[in-house]
Amino acid sequence: MTEESKTSPKIRFFGIGKILPFVAVHKKLYLTIILSVLPVMAINTVLPLFQKYAIDNFIANRTLDGFAVFITLYASLIVLSCAVDFVSSYSCSKLEMYLLRDMRRSAFNHLQTLSVSYYNVTGVGKIHARVMSDTGSIGSVVAWDSYQGMSNFIYVVIALSIMFSLDALLTLCVLALVPVIVPVMIYFHKIQTKYNRKVRETNSLITGGFNEGITGVETTKTLGVEEKLDKRFFENTREMKKQSSRLGHHRSTFIAITSFVVSSAVAIVLWYGGIITVKGVMIIGTLSVFMTYAQGIVESVQFVAEAMSDLVTIKVNIERYSALMETQTDVRDAPEVIEKYGDSFNEKRENWEPLSGEVEFKDVTFRYPDGDENVLEHFNLKVGRGTTVAIVGETGAGKSTLVNLVCRFFDPTEGAVLIDGRDARERSVQWLHSNIGYVLQVPHLFSGTVRENLLYGKPDATQEEMEEAVKSVNAERVIERLGGYDAQIGEGGNTLSTGEKQLLSFARAILADPAIFILDEATSSVDTITENLIQQAIDKLMQGRTNFVIAHRLSTIRNADIILVVHDGKIIERGTHDELIKQRGTYFDLYLKQFREENVRQSVS
Repeated sequence: MTEESKTSPKIRFFGIGKILPFVAVHKKLYLTIILSVLPVMAINTVLPLFQKYAIDNFIANRTLDGFAVFITLYASLIVLSCAVDFVSSYSCSKLEMYLLRDMRRSAFNHLQTLSVSYYNVTGVGKIHARVMSDTGSIGSVVAWDSYQGMSNFIYVVIALSIMFSLDALLTLCVLALVPVIVPVMIYFHKIQTKYNRKVRETNSLITGGFNEGITGVETTKTLGVEEKLDKRFFENTREMKKQSSRLGHHRSTFIAITSFVVSSAVAIVLWYGGIITVKGVMIIGTLSVFMTYAQGIVESVQFVAEAMSDLVTIKVNIERYSALMETQTDVRDAPEVIEKYGDSFNEKRENWEPLSGEVEFKDVTFRYPDGDENVLEHFNLKVGRGTTVAIVGETGAGKSTLVNLVCRFFDPTEGAVLIDGRDARERSVQWLHSNIGYVLQVPHLFSGTVRENLLYGKPDATQEEMEEAVKSVNAERVIERLGGYDAQIGEGGNTLSTGEKQLLSFARAILADPAIFILDEATSSVDTITENLIQQAIDKLMQGRTNFVIAHRLSTIRNADIILVVHDGKIIERGTHDELIKQRGTYFDLYLKQFREENVRQSVS
């Protein structure tokens, strides 16, 4: 189930409960915010009474007797209110930062546990929007709007209590408008939820397009498709503008209606209060207090109206974030396996058995999670330690399927993949991955130094071990050019050529000293000189290991113990090089085709 399918179209008012665990961690800080609200709002509701006292005692009587004490007490309350308000604002800022940190860290950790199939069907833009944009909105609203909501609620309760004590009838006239605003809030809540979902979906498309435009800039320029990408980006931003305008229209209408209704309350106070003041039923100081409280309530209700819009926004954000966090990986360890071996973030290495390297496909049937037909059916293959298995086929034939199963990027639909005679599912994914060296066709390095990238292969490696690994793949010249192991290689290793990246990828894999070695067309994207350097090291590195080689050039796997030929996702031939040549089948045709192409290139050069 994708995360989008978990986003319910129905309105759920209690979606906020899904992120309460993140708030609960900082309950002391949240308690500080709550406790600071009480004195601030108490002071704010008391201050209008000072106004009443000043009008009735100083202005009406034209005297300043006791004014010094009055103004001193008034100023002291304002200073105290500002001090407590500072504490609450500072606490809100800290809570927002902590929420953002915790939610993003939790999301990033969860993403590391998801299987490869999730990333095959989910775009980078959607993931980025959930981890960064959605959490940003949630953190801001939860930290600040909750504080402001409590503040305004307390203010309204205290103000209404005082208003009732001064004149119950006038207060009831003000409250008579409340039933008018409630159905308006419910209606616009539904409308804003609808359009906000569309805004968030379009924002994901924009984020994805922006990411592709930057990471694929070289391809964009070489293909000359700037105009096409710009047009697509323009269409997405235009759709964003249209949906945002609709959302803004309904939000503005809602706030305007709310403002009109609550402003009517002020008009009622002014009209009716003026009448009874003229008649002498109410003194001018009391009318002034009523006006101040009515204005305060107006502002509080207006804030609540805006806060409702914010809550609509983060309800959608919470749905999207929760959908991500609730997405389950297709490959997961059983509870008893986690109990013994640990997981990706809490490894119990003391229980990890050594891995010899024997691999067996036992009656394996496999279908990709998003596929509708089997790509393997009752497949059997036993690979002993030190055996080299080569997998060949045309581009797009499905050569990576077996490797994906060996690495447990996917689990078999039926049957089992045995590692050292035991079902791979009986031991942890992390245990298996720690014993596999995987070199991809397109090498990936992390931002940082050469040393940091090599240590991903073996975190506790010594300098001597790193140097030996680099030497074994003939990568010394790369280190020398960069100026040493502490040289920065840039984002994704962008200061290196593709060949240099691949050499360091090999060194990183070898440093881990894996029992199983996987080469996924590892030399197809490098130049001939670099390929020769790598090929010289490969034969030596494969000795004593179980090797799976997805081959690009068939001449490099002639000595493989077994060669599997893949076509349309299925294995159609198997055997040694000599056996397959004698069969004169698909492998023979592929080999002959490459042999002719290489002869042509040699004759031209």
